[in-house]
Amino acid sequence: MQTGYTRAQISLHWVVAVLIAAQYLLADGIEEAWESYEEAGVKVTTGGAWLHIIIGVAVLGLALWRILLRTSRPAPAPGAGESAGQVMIAKVTHGLLYLLMVMLPVTGAIAWFGGIEAAGGMHKLGKTLLLVLVGLHVLGAVYNHFVLKNGMLSRMTRPQP
Repeated sequence: MQTGYTRAQISLHWVVAVLIAAQYLLADGIEEAWESYEEAGVKVTTGGAWLHIIIGVAVLGLALWRILLRTSRPAPAPGAGESAGQVMIAKVTHGLLYLLMVMLPVTGAIAWFGGIEAAGGMHKLGKTLLLVLVGLHVLGAVYNHFVLKNGMLSRMTRPQP
C-alpha cells in the first residue's frame, strides 16, 4: 500500500490551496461588481471580478483533475495512531472539500452569468463552509504531524513513486 502522494497530486494540492486563498483575498472585486448588479441591475465586470472568475474556473478544472487522479490512485492509508473517529472525520472533510471545490465555481458562475440570486446565496454559504473545512483540514494535519508524530505533513511535501 502506498504511503504518500505523487508529485502531481502534491502539486495540485498546493496550487489549488494557493488559488483558494487568493479567492478569499481578492474577493472584493466580484463582491463590488455583484453589489453594483443588485443596485442597478447592470453587470459591470471589472478586472477584479474577471480575476475572481478566472481563478474560479481554474479551481474547478484543477479540482476535477484531482478527483480524476484520486480515482486512479487513492489516498494513502491513515497515519499511525489515528482513531477510527479521526479517520472518519478526515474522509468526510476531504469529501466535502472536493464537493465544495466543484460546487463553489459552479454556483458562482450560475449566480454571475445567470443572475440567479439563490445560486449566489449557495455560493456565499459554501464559501463559509469551505473556510471552516480548510481550517479543520489544517488542524488535522498539524495534529497528526506534531501530536501523533506520524509524519502526516511529509506526505504532502515529499512525493512517492
